[in-house]
Amino acid sequence: MSGLFPAPELRVGCHKAAGEYNRATMNITLTRRETLAGAIALLCELGAAEVQARAGAKGPSSSPRGEAQPESRSAAGPESRSGAQSGASGVAGAERSGVDLVFKHDLPNLTIDDWEVTVSTVDFPPGRVGKVHHHAGFVLAYVLEGNIVSKVSGQDERTYKPGEMFYEPPGSTHEVSNNASTTAPGKLLALIFAKKGAQLTMPGPA
Repeated sequence: MSGLFPAPELRVGCHKAAGEYNRATMNITLTRRETLAGAIALLCELGAAEVQARAGAKGPSSSPRGEAQPESRSAAGPESRSGAQSGASGVAGAERSGVDLVFKHDLPNLTIDDWEVTVSTVDFPPGRVGKVHHHAGFVLAYVLEGNIVSKVSGQDERTYKPGEMFYEPPGSTHEVSNNASTTAPGKLLALIFAKKGAQLTMPGPA
């Protein structure tokens, strides 16, 4: 990743957090603005890896694409591999990289000097109905498991599935944060970008 996203002075540490975000939490201190895109991409990739790991643990049938690619490469002879390289090397390279666009959204025009990003997993037990709240800074959320119903002020309410993301801009209120299921748990990865030392989550509207 370092070749794609140069991140000078990027420091990573892990600790246990208390409260609503009660899982292992990773704090990343961003000392240069250009590291932001790399940090987001890296953390989303980590979330995607967890989803793939969970799917793999359920059995080989749950990840057909991951199995089909090695079979097609091993079955191809030297001549067919040579032809593929000469005819579609760019496409093949993209397939081998396994890169899929997950989320794209404009970011706020902010100065992020002395900011940090706090990344937490948030559990949604079956039937959970979250309270209205808001966050410091802005938030990116990535659904790892289950179906999460979310509504942020100024946005439509919708249900997000594993692998989907939503964005909470600065000054917004998280009006709805529910588990769509009364029988299955849910989980999301929350990335809160805020000034160091700020209270990250506060009850009620912004």
